[in-house]
Amino acid sequence: MTQTISTLLIANRGEIAARIIRTAHALGIATVAVYSDPDAQAPYVTMADQAVRLPGAAAADTYLRGDLIIAAAAATGAGAVHPGYGFLSENAAFARACADAGLIFVGPSPATIQAMGDKVAAKATMAAAGVPVLPSVTVDSDGKHDAAAQVGFPLLVKAAFGGGGRGMRLVSDSADLDEAVGAARREAAAAFGDGTVFLERYVPDPRHVEVQILGDAHGDVVHLFERECSIQRRYQKIVEESPSPAVDDTLRQELTQAAVTAGRAAGYTGAGTVEFVLDRDGSFYFLEMNTRLQVEHPVTEEVTGLDLVELQLRVAEGEPLPPEVREAAITGHAIEARLYAEDVPAGFLPVTGTLHRFAIPPGPGLRVDTGFRDGSAVSPHYDAMLAKVIAHGRTRADAARRLARALRDAQIHGLTTNRDLLVAILREPEFLAGATDTGYLTRHEPAALAGSGAGSGSAPGPATARHALVAALARQMVNRAAAPVLATLPSGWRNVVSAPQRVSYTAAGEQYNVAYRVLGDTVQACVNDVPLGRAMIIGKASPDRVDLEIDGIRRVYRVHRVGPENLSTYVDASDGSSALTEVPRFGDPEKLAPAGSLLAPMPGLVRRVLVEVGAVVTAGQPLLVLEAMKMEQTVTAPAAGVVAELRAKAGDQVAAAQVLAVVETNAVAETNAVAEDGG
Repeated sequence: MTQTISTLLIANRGEIAARIIRTAHALGIATVAVYSDPDAQAPYVTMADQAVRLPGAAAADTYLRGDLIIAAAAATGAGAVHPGYGFLSENAAFARACADAGLIFVGPSPATIQAMGDKVAAKATMAAAGVPVLPSVTVDSDGKHDAAAQVGFPLLVKAAFGGGGRGMRLVSDSADLDEAVGAARREAAAAFGDGTVFLERYVPDPRHVEVQILGDAHGDVVHLFERECSIQRRYQKIVEESPSPAVDDTLRQELTQAAVTAGRAAGYTGAGTVEFVLDRDGSFYFLEMNTRLQVEHPVTEEVTGLDLVELQLRVAEGEPLPPEVREAAITGHAIEARLYAEDVPAGFLPVTGTLHRFAIPPGPGLRVDTGFRDGSAVSPHYDAMLAKVIAHGRTRADAARRLARALRDAQIHGLTTNRDLLVAILREPEFLAGATDTGYLTRHEPAALAGSGAGSGSAPGPATARHALVAALARQMVNRAAAPVLATLPSGWRNVVSAPQRVSYTAAGEQYNVAYRVLGDTVQACVNDVPLGRAMIIGKASPDRVDLEIDGIRRVYRVHRVGPENLSTYVDASDGSSALTEVPRFGDPEKLAPAGSLLAPMPGLVRRVLVEVGAVVTAGQPLLVLEAMKMEQTVTAPAAGVVAELRAKAGDQVAAAQVLAVVETNAVAETNAVAEDGG
């Protein structure tokens, strides 16, 4: 039955909401956005024709409130709801509520979502259809160890009603099982509203390969080839590509046929994904079926030339799959990198704050899907992904080269990101040889990879010293502009030539002390008492651009100064990017935290406090558990000692660097005793 969609409500946020709005508008469909309080200024909100506020910040109060979303559809006259991915996209009750309200749900039927949402039941359905599966057992509170014995170690604890790596833990032996199950349940409940978990046999370092399927209301199911998503951190994908470098024509036929069989067994309509693990011997096993659009769908669009959102909408209106879907072929290669606000060396810790500048340069074969812009705030309430950056090329090497350059040339100011890790992966020989699997970031230490780039916002490199000098030169231009009485004097003029100008910066925890003299168009400079070069020539300098030649190599450096008193400076050039903070000449002693302070590593919610004041603790002992962006982060004691203060309790929302507790170690106790004695 044909049903025309004239107004579409997008029950999601960020880049996926913006991406759906673009396609809907291209088809002449009006759109309605919903937004939480932290998203009030997000770009997608004003892209839509209408927008409805969901009061609150937490997902449970906003984007997971199906009743509020259906009410928004009624208030705006929307006749259909697109759930995007995440949140309610795989919630059968929400799909059913949409149908009961007379709304078209852009996705499969509630029965299919429910059947595939229970991953244990889904595996049983696939096994009955002849699709290979791994052994798995649902686990309850009392039967964890019996279930583990059936599956065998190593095993994975996985959320039964979710995905994206949340609610997942690898367990090597029974001693770690209880804690892993408990943590997985809490994460699953927070992310998906259901804490049910199951145990699944673990295949060491397989490839993660998935197949895009499409089904229509006329019983037809087809595939649109495979994607490889093996490079993951915390079981979440960060680099995806199509086609897979490990899949030849014979294996592709087997994988895609298994996926179509799975889709038919589920009675699938719309766009969905069948996920497999691919072992080294070429055998593959069904993992799960995602009854929604995937984050990584753009790589399939780039190699096939199809718009998956458009196809979703046409199927939802009752159209049969068009001829171009059946005739689709792979053209070239596409790679997607997920750009996250996170601190890689700190263990992929999510980062929040303001994006002072966010610019990824356009170019041939490049696509950027993002929900952020200059001035956007990244809150602790949602996923930390800033953008998906996709490159398409004639070959895999072309796509990797284009993507690495686009990321390297991006201006991302205000937040630490995983940009340097992504660039390093895209240029790493094993990746370029196609040797990717889920153990890739185990073999290649992420912090080392991230630090292999020259001068970055997340790890200092050889370029950071040059960038500190550039920041100092740009700072000088700002000061000259503010003091026009000196404009007739040469830049950097001193009546005592022997006295250099001095300024200090910090970058990624290291200090760079710059001493420099400007003599006409030449510069003499040291950073941390080390000469930067034998010959330095300034071509032109301004507050936001410095043209500088060092020992015969000339670069143009882009400079961006922001923040209170312009103390934060961002420098971008062909040798990398640096985030520098000017060190004030006189510090503020009142801002110093007491010795032994444990600071919040990120903004978040205090879930649990595990100790009391006066408790004797050992080094590495968990003291508090924070939750941010649906992930748990444990704060541990840095050394043995006594808990002298607790400044946070369960339920508190804390800011980054806020003092949570004070642990008095032996060294701290001795210092305090000396201070009390007047020594």
